[in-house]
Amino acid sequence: MLQRIQTVYLIIVAFIMLALYYWFPVIIDNEGNILLGNKEPLVFGIIFVSIALVIITILLFKKRQMQFVLNRLNIILNFVLLGVFVYKSLILSGETLVSEKGIGVLLPIISIVFLVMANKAIKRDEDLVKSVDRLR
Repeated sequence: MLQRIQTVYLIIVAFIMLALYYWFPVIIDNEGNILLGNKEPLVFGIIFVSIALVIITILLFKKRQMQFVLNRLNIILNFVLLGVFVYKSLILSGETLVSEKGIGVLLPIISIVFLVMANKAIKRDEDLVKSVDRLR
């Protein structure tokens, strides 16, 4: 389970999502006030479901097809989270003042990259198992 590279990628995704929730605000104005934080219910729910999907995917290490499907679902969920961040940052009132977009906006993109790499590794494992089954 832990010796497979996709598990390492999935653990990195879980840490990225935890870091997004705990440490990185998304948008801060020039006075230091958090305009779009990660404590909003929608953002919290998406981050929580994403972390839960990663944990479930890691525990389903014997069912590679299910892992592949759950990773794709998690990729879609991260795109939704990215869309929420972009939408909220575009509709902020008082945007004539300079606001600072934090690294929190980029973390879902990094998470998507690691999920795609995990899917490639799962596909490679599945192809290897199928090739060995053909030899039997």
